[in-house]
Amino acid sequence: MSRLRRDPRMERAAHRIAGTPRPRFDLAAASAATSAATSAAPGRLRRDPRGEERLALVPGTPRRRLDRTQRVALAPAGAVPAAAMAETAPRLVVIAEPAYLVAVVPDAPGGRLTPHDRQVIGAARLLADAGGGAVLALVEMPGEDLAAAGVDRVLGLPVAGYDPEAKAALLHAVLDGLDIRHALLPESADGADLARRLAALTGEALFAGAESLTAKAITRAAQGRRIEQRRAPPRLITLAADASAPHGGAPHEAIPVVFALPTLAPGAILSAEFVPADPASVGLDEADFVVSAGNGVHDFTAFRALVAALNATPGASRMVCDAGLMPRAAQVGASGTVLDARCYFALGIAGAPQHLQGVARCEHVVAVNTDLHAAMIERAGLAIVADAQKVMPALIDALTGAGAAEAQP
Repeated sequence: MSRLRRDPRMERAAHRIAGTPRPRFDLAAASAATSAATSAAPGRLRRDPRGEERLALVPGTPRRRLDRTQRVALAPAGAVPAAAMAETAPRLVVIAEPAYLVAVVPDAPGGRLTPHDRQVIGAARLLADAGGGAVLALVEMPGEDLAAAGVDRVLGLPVAGYDPEAKAALLHAVLDGLDIRHALLPESADGADLARRLAALTGEALFAGAESLTAKAITRAAQGRRIEQRRAPPRLITLAADASAPHGGAPHEAIPVVFALPTLAPGAILSAEFVPADPASVGLDEADFVVSAGNGVHDFTAFRALVAALNATPGASRMVCDAGLMPRAAQVGASGTVLDARCYFALGIAGAPQHLQGVARCEHVVAVNTDLHAAMIERAGLAIVADAQKVMPALIDALTGAGAAEAQP
């Protein structure tokens, strides 16, 4: 159990006679005085490493727990239990009358914010909070994650399909009709093109590829990164990836805004269609969904069939590539390819430190392994504790519908 920490100074003082420098010889009286003084003094609890280790183990086994929140029994007396903190609803930030608006135009493919979009919203939140402003998201498909990302207002843009010309014209109308102090876009393929179209329509200067942003200054590298350009934040800004942190505070209300958008005449683009690349031929550094095989996979025919059914890009651990079962270009990890994928599916991979470095930037990780305490299982957001050799055919049957067909009489 936890006990109060000793106070050596108080113990030494109890061994001395008042007014004299020589020590006291009545040790029993000194011990009683020290105990009384220690109980009266506000001391902090002494850690009990053995007790903490017992709480970290699964009862009846020498294995450690995955849920380290079981240590709440050792928290200080005034601490709030983790369960009570989880049940408490997050506070909603409401900005009723903003002094100005900071517009954000995220890419949001399919109505879902990318990590780059969240960083741009975090930068807009920084500019808005500096002077009592609010963040206005201009999106084609409003999503549910805008409030958690830090958005105060939402305005839908009626753009059908890929039409950057019409979208730029609508953004121009919004910038003219509302009190927009800053407009931020991601420096991505779509965001950069849209920002330059908007700058041409408005005639305003565009600060492209900003690498740092505060309420008073914005910077970027120039001339082969030999110099740094710095100025006050202009109206039109594109933000480079990883230049700002996402919003990590309380969610905002993200209420819709009513604005009369103009009716646009048909533009020069009659029709546009995205032609997806073949995932099997895409490099791992550009792949969006990667399925990797580890030492727990032996049937690579089923593995390739599962990758094709999931329409994913194949990958592998270093041990599989060293054995010659997969090409070296498929190796994932610090010594292979560091992924920037949206989803990573690991089959039979324990999770060496070098491999975990390669999936550190993946947004979602799904793992299949027989070891409940494998490092990849701890890293995964969704884990299946089972044999990958049995999971692969079950997934193939579920994807192809073979299992449902066999179940019918």
